[in-house]
Amino acid sequence: MRNKNYRYCLMALASALIFACSTKKTYKISSPDNTSELTFELTPTGQPQYSFSSNGKSVIEPSLMGFEFQGTAKMTDGFEVVSTEEKSADETWEQPWGEFKKVRDHHKELIVHLKESKGEERLVDIIFRVFDDGIGFRYSFPKQPHLGKVKISNEVTQFTFKDNNEVWWIPVHRENSYYESEYRKTLMSKTDTINTPATFETKDKLYVAIHEANLTDFASMTLLKTSDKQYKSDLVPWADGVKVYTETPFVTPWRTIIVGKNPGEVATSTIMLNLNEPSKIEDLSWITPSKYIGIWWGMHLEKFTWGQGPKHGATTKNTKEYIDFAAKNNFDGVLVEGWNEGWDGDWTADGSAFSYTKAYPDFNLEEVTKYAAMKNVRLIGHHETAGATKNYEKQLEDAFKLYQKMGVNSVKTGYVNKYLDKKEWHDSQYGARHYRKVIETAAKYHIMIDNHEPMKGTGLQRTYPNLMSQEGGRGQEYNAWSVDGGNTPEHLTTLPFTRMLSGPFDYTPGNFDFNYKVPSGARVHTTLSNQLALYVIIFSPLQMASDLPENYEGKPEFQFIKDVPCNWSDTKVLDSKIGEYTTIARKDWNEKNWYLGSITNKNPRDLKVELSFLDSEKEYEAEIYADGAGANYKTNPYPVAISKQKVNNKTILNLKLAAGGGTAVKFTPIDK
Repeated sequence: MRNKNYRYCLMALASALIFACSTKKTYKISSPDNTSELTFELTPTGQPQYSFSSNGKSVIEPSLMGFEFQGTAKMTDGFEVVSTEEKSADETWEQPWGEFKKVRDHHKELIVHLKESKGEERLVDIIFRVFDDGIGFRYSFPKQPHLGKVKISNEVTQFTFKDNNEVWWIPVHRENSYYESEYRKTLMSKTDTINTPATFETKDKLYVAIHEANLTDFASMTLLKTSDKQYKSDLVPWADGVKVYTETPFVTPWRTIIVGKNPGEVATSTIMLNLNEPSKIEDLSWITPSKYIGIWWGMHLEKFTWGQGPKHGATTKNTKEYIDFAAKNNFDGVLVEGWNEGWDGDWTADGSAFSYTKAYPDFNLEEVTKYAAMKNVRLIGHHETAGATKNYEKQLEDAFKLYQKMGVNSVKTGYVNKYLDKKEWHDSQYGARHYRKVIETAAKYHIMIDNHEPMKGTGLQRTYPNLMSQEGGRGQEYNAWSVDGGNTPEHLTTLPFTRMLSGPFDYTPGNFDFNYKVPSGARVHTTLSNQLALYVIIFSPLQMASDLPENYEGKPEFQFIKDVPCNWSDTKVLDSKIGEYTTIARKDWNEKNWYLGSITNKNPRDLKVELSFLDSEKEYEAEIYADGAGANYKTNPYPVAISKQKVNNKTILNLKLAAGGGTAVKFTPIDK
């Protein structure tokens, strides 16, 4: 009996020791308003793991973290927690331009210091910032004896959901290299590798967006489906298969998870901006949002050509006519594509023929810029590279010096080619380094950048506010040559909650002519009122009126494009359903007038819009541009009904949207 009791005590003691050794230390930190909670712990094998909840609902289930290297032992498990730190921040900063004039950065921070418990005892810190509407986290590898130069081969970071949710997504590289796909909505199980931002609707009726912030000297993160409920980070590689070349000390971009009870809460999150560094440009006086027209759409319609010939678009004579139209209608700039040598021949095969300082004989850069200055209009330069970044970088300093001398302070860049320099992806570390070099060099010469065929936006406009706008999405040009017929109305109602989460989008709205003929048979699939509403729906501080000048002449609807600003002090996303309809209200930078845009997909609908966003104690005159009688994007896109009425913040506006239609409204305070 004594032996039995002794053995029982030994077994109990052993069990207690095993239990004690396997008990996981859990670290938790909540959002400032205590509605969201981040949990971190190590698994029994010492692998980092996080989870996240909002309003008591699971957003991310326990998900593993870590990195693997080429030629160096991986750092995925065998860790112990050395120490933790907790911090908090609550500050408000002001943007030089944006969807909001003032941005509040209110978060709590948890830093977990990890060390390998055996071997070389390498170190890594994981930094979590928890906001009321989501989280950001990044890895920080300090300088250390046993980790110097590394080649990252894999990021283990997982995003695990409780259910097989629906997601709005576009594929990675499968259709093109520029994020120019129509978003599709499927179950997670029906996807493969998808781009960020990706937006999910969970079974718990939460809207969740996964993306990243401050992508600096690193590879873009895509999401690889590993199960019906899980994705993991899949970094875009170099041509040799390495994901990232770096050395300690280094930090990764922030991985971001935004959560909202409705689509509007996701669309108005400022987490991405808050996770970028403050502006490195001290004098911001030269950075000015503006609206422009351009020698551009005519090329897509094959009225003009980019290269020399009888239909060359970028001639001195033609440009002066565009400048005259801009001056007459108070546009700030004129974009000129095809002015420089290199467009003739198969330039997409090899962009090395492009010169960024030599003009074609029929375009006099000095004469044109002097004429523009006399008319108080600026020329917007254009640099198509055809993806030949080495050729472009050789000429960057001279090109920007020339533009600065001529008074050109905006440049649209382009990279039309599947690869950069014939082998590297646009969204690889190679691309990240090139795009950053262009932005920094442009800042040196006081030049603003509108980047086409870019790497996706991750909030770098906070650090370099001269990065004004980007393409990085399927824009208006698809309505001229896409073999699938052009952008659908559904595409436009999806953009604010997908592509627009990554920053300003140079979609180039404003088509007034729907009867053009192109070889592909493509056309604009909206009503004219929808095109007006897009100036409020789609944010870009460099905003284009894309159509030919003659198509605006004598059109009363053109007044809205002339009136609507492209810089906002406040933004409200009202009743919206992703892919079906959306209504957005924005207040101008001077905090006086409000503007509203509402659009629908192929289905007509009646909406009741509460104007509670209007300033109280004020009466407004609402100038309304609505779909007119018989309007339909397929059969009769032209009718616009223009009306005025008095409203206040208690008014409910009844909007009647035609199929593929929209409504645009300007609210002006009435002086008493």
